[in-house]
Amino acid sequence: MMKARVIEHKLQFKRPAGTSRGVLNHRRVWYLVLEKEGRIGVGECAPLPGLSAETIPDVEQALAALAADPDGFCARSDPHSLPSSVWFAVETALKDLEEDSNQILFPSRFTSGEKGIPINGLIWMGELSFMKEQVRQKLDMGWRCIKLKIGALQFDDELAVLKGIRAEYSPDDVILRVDANGGFTPDQVMDRLGQLAELEIHSIEQPIAKGQWPQMAGICRHSPLDIAFDEELIGITERVEKIRLLDTLSPRYLVLKPSLHGGMKGCDEWIELARVRGIDWWITSYLESDLGLNAIAQWTFLKQPHLHQGLGTGQLFTNNMASPLAIRGEQLFFDPDKPFVFPGIF
Repeated sequence: MMKARVIEHKLQFKRPAGTSRGVLNHRRVWYLVLEKEGRIGVGECAPLPGLSAETIPDVEQALAALAADPDGFCARSDPHSLPSSVWFAVETALKDLEEDSNQILFPSRFTSGEKGIPINGLIWMGELSFMKEQVRQKLDMGWRCIKLKIGALQFDDELAVLKGIRAEYSPDDVILRVDANGGFTPDQVMDRLGQLAELEIHSIEQPIAKGQWPQMAGICRHSPLDIAFDEELIGITERVEKIRLLDTLSPRYLVLKPSLHGGMKGCDEWIELARVRGIDWWITSYLESDLGLNAIAQWTFLKQPHLHQGLGTGQLFTNNMASPLAIRGEQLFFDPDKPFVFPGIF
């Protein structure tokens, strides 16, 4: 018989984090602890209200059912009926339980410390001066791929930041990605994409709000800038619907988050379907603590990615756990000599 515990934890941001859905001061996550025959497996459930398809009550209900009957709950082979963030916690906790190796879920040259994963440097939304400061810090530290959130400020101001980078760094020196989080309207989007394309931007995530398939299909077909899907994938769980979306809209990239897009299993299916259609992808974390980030990073490395990934750095929170994860240059590394430490959590 397996036992399960669910522990809620509130992650505190070092400074308010500006997103397209407001400013975050803290982040609620739940740790799933599975125990069986003296072994322990831990996974992280990290939904984000306003973006996740599931609500917090959905998550709490599923976690309560899991704690009441972990064997029956974890025996489910089809995660489609479960909140994505809960399924990701189940996948990772079961893998940790199976490996019994303190969060080395997918042994590789990454977990041995030999190889890192190239990641992009994320520029958070905020006052224009704050965004410029972040850009300068990232470039001074040697990042070659920068991702900026746009759509929250005046577009001319955001364009000025991008122009400033391009005046100093060519596309061969610095890759620029932008994420509009659905912030443009269908009437203005093509003009703005044209202005961004002049700066040789690598790609733009979700230029208009999700669910506008006729408009999005036209954008993907005519845009001078490569389009990446993120929010557009939320809530699409059935294989037939994934195929219909990809064949109808034909994006250039998918941006995959296991906590948001059906866990690792759901993302594996997106990658499989994308590859046969010539659609590329990268994997992104989702403001998880280092526990969830570790699982995502280990799984990502096995995919042999050739693009910069969108993995977090674990440096956003005042009360994150100590972990083997560390940034060196623009790469995320795993130090096998450093254990996970969960003070004050469990």
